Amino acid sequence: MAVRNRERPQVLEPCRFLARQPILNVRNEVVAYELLFRTGWENWFAGERAEATRKALDHCLYMGIESITGNNPAFVKCTRESVVDRLVTLLPPKVTVIELMEPEELDADLVKACAGLRELGYRLALDDFIPNAECQPLVEIADYVKVDFRLSDAYTRRQTQRMMRYSGAELVAEKLEDQQTFNTARAEGYQYFQGYFFCRPEIIASRDIPASRLNYLRLLAELTREPLDLNEIIRAVEVEASLCYRLLRLANSPLWGIRNDITSVRSAFVLVGEERFRLLVSVAASCALVQNQAPALIALSLERARFCELLAPLTGESPTEQFIVGMLSLLDAMLETPMESIVRSLPLRAEAKAALTGAENRTAVPLSLIRSFEEGEWGRCTGAAETLGVSEETLAGLYLQSVQWARESLDASA
Repeated sequence: MAVRNRERPQVLEPCRFLARQPILNVRNEVVAYELLFRTGWENWFAGERAEATRKALDHCLYMGIESITGNNPAFVKCTRESVVDRLVTLLPPKVTVIELMEPEELDADLVKACAGLRELGYRLALDDFIPNAECQPLVEIADYVKVDFRLSDAYTRRQTQRMMRYSGAELVAEKLEDQQTFNTARAEGYQYFQGYFFCRPEIIASRDIPASRLNYLRLLAELTREPLDLNEIIRAVEVEASLCYRLLRLANSPLWGIRNDITSVRSAFVLVGEERFRLLVSVAASCALVQNQAPALIALSLERARFCELLAPLTGESPTEQFIVGMLSLLDAMLETPMESIVRSLPLRAEAKAALTGAENRTAVPLSLIRSFEEGEWGRCTGAAETLGVSEETLAGLYLQSVQWARESLDASA
């Protein structure tokens, strides 16, 4: 069988960054974390707030917000736009605290959106709070009010507490930088504390999954159509590893309270629903379109996905599930994260998870076989052909067909 071996693609540096800073109670126990967008290892960010919010939401979804905070509440800074447009509903309400940055426009639409999100189970925090009459409707529905001790004086803080007299919100003292301000915050009745005095934000980095720009553009175009061409959308997602992964993560979010096995993109789409799928794609696309590409890694994942799909009927497995197994089989290389950690957050069957982590079961047969082709292990290929009752030429033909399909898919995206 004249099938060429190929070198493994070079692993890229991490390109997703968040900072995590703890929020403590009066006993110095960590009760929550604030998550902050970062562009690299530098522990600061200077840029446009709306872009930072979109990327932070995407990173939280992609990296797994529960794993970042250890299931503690996560304070996520949000702009007015992300609240009114409900982009924050991509994150699970059980652990998400919407930290509303001081809006440029505080109107009835914003108050209504915040109230609607609280009805869904989200908690609301008002960031960098400055007391004024216009804020009263938000104070009445807020769960937390955060006060910057660097920018506020004692009189301003007393005014804040007067506004909160009939509110159930709790006070968070932020930007505490020394023992004296911490003592002042405790004396003034603050329940929670945050700042450099306790801990500087900790950088958390994750490897990104390469994305095909044209696939995202096609998806965005398809999402503008009424009604949606579901078959076209699903196929586009299936050939884009990064979006496939995000969709499966979202489908498995605690937001839905469902733990059914998801064995295809179609079933994930049905579970998530059209509205949130549109949100997911728009947030993901705004981040992915500017990322560097890794064509070799994309090609290899496409080859595996197609080969596993084609071989599935010979092994008695589901072609749709096998496509996903092949597509996701390189996530550990893409993210530089152990596959065992990755599959814990994916709503796949136990057999499929085991196959991705190296188990030798029936679900793993197609993936194991294509790895043999890639590594030139012809003896294993011969043994697999005998076990499946097909010729070596048949298996080689399926492999070459998969390589050709991947090449044509990438050429169409050029």
